[in-house]
Amino acid sequence: MKQFSNKYMLLYALGLAAVVALVLTIVATSLKPRQDKNRDAETKQMILKTIGIEATRDNAAELYDKNIDSEISFIAEDGTEIPYYTFDNGIVISLKGNGLWGPIWGYMALDHNGTVLGAVFDHQGETPGLGAEIATDKFAKRFIGKQMDEHPIVLKKNADKNNTYEVDAISGSTMTCNGVTEMLEKAFNQYRTITFSESKTEDEQ
Repeated sequence: MKQFSNKYMLLYALGLAAVVALVLTIVATSLKPRQDKNRDAETKQMILKTIGIEATRDNAAELYDKNIDSEISFIAEDGTEIPYYTFDNGIVISLKGNGLWGPIWGYMALDHNGTVLGAVFDHQGETPGLGAEIATDKFAKRFIGKQMDEHPIVLKKNADKNNTYEVDAISGSTMTCNGVTEMLEKAFNQYRTITFSESKTEDEQ
């Protein structure tokens, strides 16, 4: 049997690794446009859902263009660029935070008085049946009718249903719910500089 030197084996391994890395780079580059398109469609689906419109990846762009008037960004105090979206009845704000096991995010539609019209949340790796419940419609509906005008919304166990700033927390998901509360407080502090009259139509002003 032919014996290969250590030098040969090392060069062979390095060459193979370089080929694999090149192939992976080519594949990743070729898939990026599709991934970006899918990510954009998913974002538009979430935004539309906050205003009561269910969309698919195929029709999200069309429905978004019909129902969302504009995309606007402003710079927060920490220098972060913050987006929001206007539609006939108000604005949709973007939410970003941290759950128990990773990032959590979402969108929330507010009317011109700061009343929540709809919300949607998602996560990267919260516990199924517990923290992952933030991504359900059942959880999101708890926010409808609540207020994000003078105070941020907080998640609490046995929340007072008559308190427009409190939402029932998910049982057994303290850390995730704390993350949602912190995310909402952060968003409130970022967006409080926006006057809701900015997104009113000329007829309403």
